[in-house]
Amino acid sequence: MKRITIVVPVYREARNLERLHERLDAVTRELPDFSWEYLFVNDGSPDDSLEVLRRMAERDARVKVIDFSRNFGKEIALTAGVHHAEHADAVICMDADLQHPPELIPMLCKEWQHGAEIVATVRVSIDKQPLLRRMGSHFYYWLMARISGLDMVSQTTDFRLYDHKVVAAFRQATERERMFRGIMDWMGFRKVYVPFRADAREEGEAGYSYAKLWGLAINSITSFSLLPLRLTGYLGVVITAMSGLLLTWMLGTYLLSDRYMYTPLAIVVVANTFLIGIVLMAIGMVALYIGTIHTEVVNRPLYVVRERLNFSPETRPASLASVRAVEPASSPPSRPLA
Repeated sequence: MKRITIVVPVYREARNLERLHERLDAVTRELPDFSWEYLFVNDGSPDDSLEVLRRMAERDARVKVIDFSRNFGKEIALTAGVHHAEHADAVICMDADLQHPPELIPMLCKEWQHGAEIVATVRVSIDKQPLLRRMGSHFYYWLMARISGLDMVSQTTDFRLYDHKVVAAFRQATERERMFRGIMDWMGFRKVYVPFRADAREEGEAGYSYAKLWGLAINSITSFSLLPLRLTGYLGVVITAMSGLLLTWMLGTYLLSDRYMYTPLAIVVVANTFLIGIVLMAIGMVALYIGTIHTEVVNRPLYVVRERLNFSPETRPASLASVRAVEPASSPPSRPLA
């Protein structure tokens, strides 16, 4: 019997967790040929999410919970879930906000059984999605597809199934500033796409603000492409050439013409404006990459686990050695696995 782990990052989703669990149960009961477990990663939720997860873990031995010591972000929560699912034959990642319909899981499993190593979902529409967020998403995927060399399709989501080969390869990734989905795409396994329509969020608020989305976009661009640095160099060449021609024209007019069309101060201002602009852009772009290097060199743990529920006490993911994630000295399970 194949074992499938469903990984769900949780942040301020207390009002959605019980309904998600009910819908997952309804779907997995229709798939008795697989052994199922639900792995929830509580990403430092400030609400009652952890208490809801405790009650679910007490009722259902298949529910496993990883509780972070603080908020580390969705990308890290997904990473931790995959790290702890190393005995699964496949891993399904999905959000807790019910916008990723569990009823699509049988289709993901079917494509996996037909040989796909990554089964990705494509959101063809979403109710009540803000126009700015929709336009930003299309532009981001258009840009990443052209500068990163990755097979990134617009409107793909984190709702995906990964074969155990993909999960094993993912555990070798050690970067801290990561885009979970981008790393999976970078590895290049066989992939198929399944379209779906997302409902509007019923409870709670989206965990990703525009600021967080902007930060994720910048991190993914600097992680998967050197084009911004190259563009800075190209821009420097263009601005230097243009400023050189303009200064030559201004100086020639000033020295050879009887009418002073440009004062010496104007010439200096134009020269300084061009040079300062290119220097500031170059420094800013290089700073992004230096910041990423600094984060990697500091080598802090990728995440810190406060508590784990429904895990066997001896369970320790082998991948923790490579990412230096901090686990509790003892993992008191609320209920051992049956």
